[in-house]
Amino acid sequence: MSEAKRIKTALVSVYHKEGLDEIITKLHEEGVEFLSTGGTRQFIESLGFPCKAVEDLTTYPSILGGRVKTLHPKVFGGILCRRGLEQDMQQIEKYEIPEIDLVIVDLYPFEATVASGAEEQAIIEKIDIGGISLIRAAAKNFNDVVIIASQAQYKPFRDMLLEHGATTSREERRWFAKEAFAVSSHYDSAIFNYFDGGEGSAFRCAVEEQKQLRYGENPHQKGYFYGNLDAMFDQIHGKEISYNNLLDINAAVDLIDEFDEVTFAILKHNNACGLASRPTVLEAWKDALAGDPVSAFGGVLVTNAVIDKETAEEINKLFFEVIIAPDYDVDALEILGQKKNRIILVRKEAKLPKKQFRSLLNGVLVQEDIMAEKYPLEEETACGSER
Repeated sequence: MSEAKRIKTALVSVYHKEGLDEIITKLHEEGVEFLSTGGTRQFIESLGFPCKAVEDLTTYPSILGGRVKTLHPKVFGGILCRRGLEQDMQQIEKYEIPEIDLVIVDLYPFEATVASGAEEQAIIEKIDIGGISLIRAAAKNFNDVVIIASQAQYKPFRDMLLEHGATTSREERRWFAKEAFAVSSHYDSAIFNYFDGGEGSAFRCAVEEQKQLRYGENPHQKGYFYGNLDAMFDQIHGKEISYNNLLDINAAVDLIDEFDEVTFAILKHNNACGLASRPTVLEAWKDALAGDPVSAFGGVLVTNAVIDKETAEEINKLFFEVIIAPDYDVDALEILGQKKNRIILVRKEAKLPKKQFRSLLNGVLVQEDIMAEKYPLEEETACGSER
């Protein structure tokens, strides 16, 4: 294992404790000693494992209503000391600073507090100081320290422990450091956007979920989607959604959201080639297709009505890439699913961002979404805008 390091001491201080017990148990089995604060220390001890209080190490209690707990040289010195640098090792010995090889920490739920409509003082108190400092310190010193910065990293870390115990490679530590900086950058973006208050003084956007696509617009280009498609759609049939599919799906969703009455639309290369609002979904489909039946070939279909068997039989006569609807009758799905690669999506009632943006020239172009008032985003996101 490349530059293997053994975990001997772990600092654990988390807000969310779900899923932590299995990791603590395994670390204890590996002979790892624990150092912790307040509620996390009580949690570790409730599992039956000894845990030293940070206050005993620093000789300072948690002060200022919990604002200062871990901010002390005896904590950060143990994280930041470079094991291969003689001067660092001499200093931690001189000042009796223990080496800390693993940091498990998460951050106060700032975004959730903003989304809850809490008063500003409650929001301010959810700006994490100690946690973000621990994350950055441990990630910076990934050559010697492992950083677990969110619950999302519990599983890969647990899997690593089960595979080869409390020993890590440099590559593993660097990967966890990368994930940690993603957590901290997202958190800081959310805080900035709260203080910016929609002024658009700078553009900050951080999205956690990443999906690698088969390719970009063309086969020789790499493509990625950042976001949670599962929150918007259930894909119940068909091939993997492509970069170009996503562009058409986005255009289709933007278009259909402008209509309250039963409507069907057909899009090709992000442009509508047929649209109709009629009393029934079948009538809407027939008249939408009549708009340009030639361009409709290979297009993306979208409606805001449930697709029944009769409508599915008519739709099935056309070759198309994607169909989007709020639901389908069972008989309709049997018909539409006859083609192996057809992408069949059920749209959910997910909220959309209030702003749209795209890279342009050497910057970013931003505008308010015209449908933002109709479909407001439930939670604040770590995305802002630039004038």
